[in-house]
Formats: sequence, C-alpha cells, structure tokens
Amino acid sequence: MSRLSGKVALITGGASGMGAATVRRFVAEGAAVVFTDIQVEKGEALAAETGARFIAQDVASESGWRDVMATITDRHGRLDFTMNNAGMLSYQNIEQVELETWHKVLGVNLTGVMLGCRHSIELMRQNSGGSIVNISSIGGFVGLAADAAYTATKGAVRLMTKSIAVHCAREKLNIRCNSLHPGSIDTPILHPATQASPDPEGFRQFLHNMAPMGRMGTGEDIAGTAVFLASDDSSYITGTEILVDGGLLAGTPGF
Repeated sequence: MSRLSGKVALITGGASGMGAATVRRFVAEGAAVVFTDIQVEKGEALAAETGARFIAQDVASESGWRDVMATITDRHGRLDFTMNNAGMLSYQNIEQVELETWHKVLGVNLTGVMLGCRHSIELMRQNSGGSIVNISSIGGFVGLAADAAYTATKGAVRLMTKSIAVHCAREKLNIRCNSLHPGSIDTPILHPATQASPDPEGFRQFLHNMAPMGRMGTGEDIAGTAVFLASDDSSYITGTEILVDGGLLAGTPGF
C-alpha cells in the first residue's frame, strides 16, 4: 500500500469520522499527512497513533490557514493534496434556523472550504500541482428539509468546486479540484440525531436501509475514494462530483 508515497497531504476535520479514517489510510499509503481539527484531544491521540502531524485549526479563520500552510512549508516544502473535510450540521429547518447558527455553518462548511482551496492553490502552484477534494454531501444534490444551512452550504460547495477546477485548468496550474458527496455515513456526526430519536436502533436501521446497498457507508469508504483522487490514477479528473452513497440517489425510493 504505497499509492501516495512521496506525497504531502492535508486533511481538515481529521480528528474523527471520515477525516480520521482518511488520515489512517493516507499514512498507510505512504503519504506524509498533516491534519487539523478543533478537537484537540482526539487530534493529539490520532497523531500519536499514526505518526501524522496534528494542528489545531478553526477553518473559518484565515489567519489559521496561514499558520497551517506555514507549518507545511517549513516541514515539507510542498503540498500535493488537500481534503476540505471539516463540517457541521445545524439540525434546524428554515423556520427554526437562528441567524447566528446560519453564519456559523456557512463559516465552517463554505468559507472554510473556500479558504482551504485558495491557500492550497497558493502552495501547490509552487511545485508541480496537486489535487483538492471538497467534501460536499448528497445534500449538494437534494434538499434536506431538516437542515437549511447545511443543505445551502453543500450545494454551494459543489458548484464552487467546478469554478475552482475550471480556473486552475485554464491557468495551466496542474491542480485538480473535485467534490465528494457522501450519503449516510456511520460516523459520530450522526450521533445527535440518533440519540434524539425515540427509537435509536430503529433510526439506525432506517439509515442503513436508505441506500439500495442496504448499509450505511463507513469512513473507510470515503478514505478509499480520496486515495484515488489524490493519486496519479485520477490525473484527468477535475471539476466533477463523485457520489459515495451506496446507490441512494441512483434510483426511485420503493421501486
């Protein structure tokens, strides 16, 4: 397992869930990994486990992005891959969403991704190019009635990714940018909704049954796709969206 040998990778939201699975997989594939999160204790534990470097970061802060890129430059001198994975849910529909919550979700899910792309491009263009993966969601294709802010950001990430991809291609930067769209993934981000259900086990089974494949995805499912997009095997793929949803959006429910 050395598909990423010699590459330097940055993963935001890397302390748990899909991010942590990707940190582990990228280290196993030979990459030098830097990951960030606001969950300091979990981040430090994962760094001790994997040998990856952890940096505490609020992705909505531009000064934080400057610090992260300065650390990567000082330690590695290059950046080959960025996965903008940090994100949050609000669990508030359009009638419930508070303005403060709206701005916070947009700050993390959209502004944080934009800053990650901009600062990654600045560093990647100094070497031979690179690959950026922005984590969107099936919510980038269909509306999630229970979360207006989350849906808005994930749809925006999908189209912003295309804008970035076309810009980089036309500027001959050799930097690819794609969006990855998970369906129901069995990670801690789903725990609040599960615990709030009057029937937690029934709710989990409902999530498993949503996809035609009959199960929720795992962090490893996302990590494997990210490895492909970081590798040279995907060198002609840019500006596209990849669904990792067990076929959820491929068919009509019940038929």
